[in-house]
Amino acid sequence: MRWFIFITLYCLLTWYSFQAVKTLTKNTYLHFGFLGVVTLVLSYFLYYWLQPSSGSAFTGNRSLAFGFVLAVLAAEVVIVLFMFGEDILRFLYAGYQKIFTKSGAEALPSRRNFVSTLALGIAAIPFASLLYGMWRGKYNFKVLEYELTFDDLPEAFDGYRITQISDVHSGSFDNHKKIEYAVDLINQQQSDAIFFTGDLVNNRADEMKSWKNLFKNLEAKDGVFSILGNHDYGDYVKWNSTKEKEENLQQLKHTQKEMGWDLLLNEHRILERNQQKIAIVGVENWGTGGFVKHGDIDKAGQNLSDKDFKIVLSHDPSYWEERIRDHHKNYQLTLSGHTHGMQFGIEIPGWFKWSPAQFRYKHWAGIYKEKNRFINVNRGFGFLAYPGRVGMWPEISVLKLKKSVV
Repeated sequence: MRWFIFITLYCLLTWYSFQAVKTLTKNTYLHFGFLGVVTLVLSYFLYYWLQPSSGSAFTGNRSLAFGFVLAVLAAEVVIVLFMFGEDILRFLYAGYQKIFTKSGAEALPSRRNFVSTLALGIAAIPFASLLYGMWRGKYNFKVLEYELTFDDLPEAFDGYRITQISDVHSGSFDNHKKIEYAVDLINQQQSDAIFFTGDLVNNRADEMKSWKNLFKNLEAKDGVFSILGNHDYGDYVKWNSTKEKEENLQQLKHTQKEMGWDLLLNEHRILERNQQKIAIVGVENWGTGGFVKHGDIDKAGQNLSDKDFKIVLSHDPSYWEERIRDHHKNYQLTLSGHTHGMQFGIEIPGWFKWSPAQFRYKHWAGIYKEKNRFINVNRGFGFLAYPGRVGMWPEISVLKLKKSVV
């Protein structure tokens, strides 16, 4: 039934959009070209999505087909909005003519070339942007640097550099050289520590098979620390048994150990310099809106005091709002991910930032400070579902910690 609804909606949007093409040109080749492209995209999508899938729904050709359909639908929705608006005016004008003019004419005015041209021109923007996001945007890695100042940062850690990555989603990758470049870019930052804040895979641990030797090359003086994200637990796969699901999670944990990563499961580690220390506190995933709630900040921060300087790794930023921000132990800095910045948005650094993600998450990208505590929400390293990024580019966060000068 859902496929019937989708196909019907797609065809209706295509028919309505086609009216703009017909108004603009009488060239039958262009007519057939438009209809041929939208039909090919729909056929490609249905071919791959109607086949059974044992793994993630949004990988490989399925993901690519979804991206093409999304680009076409985005363009058609824009066209339909213009055409529908014009049709309302046409009907109102015809009604006015029939009621208030002596002739009683009720013929609909013709559609105007100007409106069709404007509709097609504006529709080309999201269409081209989404295609560009699939072609180049998904690997357009950006290093974003921040400097954060704390009154209670131990002097020995003044100038301490952190590199954060999040949401790798390795099952979506399709370009080994681009990921090799990104791993090298992370190492170029020469940070004291690297933190990974969850979602290493889409669903299955074996997604890392082709990539673990690359990520094994990540290096930092104090090591690489990681946590689990909601996708790492394998909750979005129909497993043959509970045992199979548990084995998948154990395999993912073992993979991180093989890569030399220190996986924190509601626990913490202490880093020391000159007899001073900071704590790295890693919680498992906890998220609002139906996401798994395995995180336990009290267990992870056991034996730590409010005087200790603490950096929390928490995949979903909603846990910061729910428990960490107001916690009596004073967790000074939290690093999160999860939102991906919705992989789509408009951003002018320091001036303007917008994404559909903001309608779901209060803290969805970048640095936020509340109650004298910080959170950085990383926009994500990889991509999921839509196989691209537009405006919200894949991010490597570099945070420099500074002690306040009295």
